[in-house]
Amino acid sequence: MFGKICILFYPKKSDSDTDGKAMVYTRITVNGKRAEFSLGRRVEEKKWDSHGGRLRGTSVEVSHFNRFLDNVKNRLYDIYDARLKEQKDISATIVKNIYLGKEGKEYMVLEIFQEHNDEIESLLGKGFTKGTLQRYRAAYKHVAAYIQYNYQRNDIPVRRVNHKFITGLEYFLKSKRNCEHNTAIKYVVNFKKIIRIALANEWITKDPFFHWKASWKTKEKQFLTQADLDTLQNKKSFLPRLDLVRDIFVFCCYTGLAYADVKQLQQEDIIIGVDDYRWIKMARKKTKAISSIPLLPPAEAIIEKYSEHPYVLDGKGLLPVLTNQKSNAYLKEIADVCGINKNLTTHLARHTFATTVTLSKGVSISTVSKMLGHRSLKTTQIYAKVLDSKIAEEMSVLKAQLEQEEAQKGKEEVPIQD
Repeated sequence: MFGKICILFYPKKSDSDTDGKAMVYTRITVNGKRAEFSLGRRVEEKKWDSHGGRLRGTSVEVSHFNRFLDNVKNRLYDIYDARLKEQKDISATIVKNIYLGKEGKEYMVLEIFQEHNDEIESLLGKGFTKGTLQRYRAAYKHVAAYIQYNYQRNDIPVRRVNHKFITGLEYFLKSKRNCEHNTAIKYVVNFKKIIRIALANEWITKDPFFHWKASWKTKEKQFLTQADLDTLQNKKSFLPRLDLVRDIFVFCCYTGLAYADVKQLQQEDIIIGVDDYRWIKMARKKTKAISSIPLLPPAEAIIEKYSEHPYVLDGKGLLPVLTNQKSNAYLKEIADVCGINKNLTTHLARHTFATTVTLSKGVSISTVSKMLGHRSLKTTQIYAKVLDSKIAEEMSVLKAQLEQEEAQKGKEEVPIQD
């Protein structure tokens, strides 16, 4: 925080020696808060000018002492002005500690965040993906905007991050950055990692996240019905670029692979399974969990279709996969051509595999979990809940229809009165 600084020199009576000379202290006040320290010099109280805050007299000794006080005051003002110019945290204690040479390195929020992001960038392909880096870069920008908005500062010390900062960040993301609830929570969780780094390095002693808990809102996952999937597979009038993206999407619908996984899929990831048929066996890029997936006929057909593609022949991958951005753009065109009123994305194919292709056909949830490479069954259970919701919705419509039919039947059976 910024605030006016006041500097006062005074002899402390309680710190007097046997000759009656009192120790001179410096009192610094910033924003109403004080810090004091001894100057290590004593004076006779009767010679002290309490109004001027210095010694009375014109002797050489008095002049030297008062010049010393002026030097101390000027140094303290210089420290204050430098902190103000650099937009760094200012308090009476900070100014005092810097003067006394006790102030250690001030660890700043965005400096720590940037160092973290630089480390991720240097480890791309070695445990981190471009998507992870992009998420943390976005989180950095949001936190920087919040600090500027709320504190009018370019950065703040990490020790100033408290529970109020965190709840304020969440509110800022929703109200000023127009983030949906889960998106805002995701960015706060990203920021939580930066605080964990500060805690681990003992740059802070208290965890400001101790009383904060991520509260996620469950969003019903979209997926293609069997009718949607049939329409997509059977559509013939596609441009070549759309035909390729459609095929890769359908392949993901029948394997459950995420975009990043199908992109890195190689011939050696195809093995002969316990049933003597071909399986995909690979570590998921996101979690490193092993996915074991028997190849269904539609997926086999797509592999065969592109087996002579130059991309495949060059050994770049099992399938010629476009970038995620291009794929999602083309999928929107495909949805329009097929009359599918859903937001087709590469990840929706994974949802379709979990629901329409497997769970709705009676495949056990534990088997689906293993094929998806989920570390926890709870993650897979989300898809089962989606199916229950769909069942309830459709049965509700059926119930209404039956009730309407019964009501109509009742009207027809009313006897005619004489």
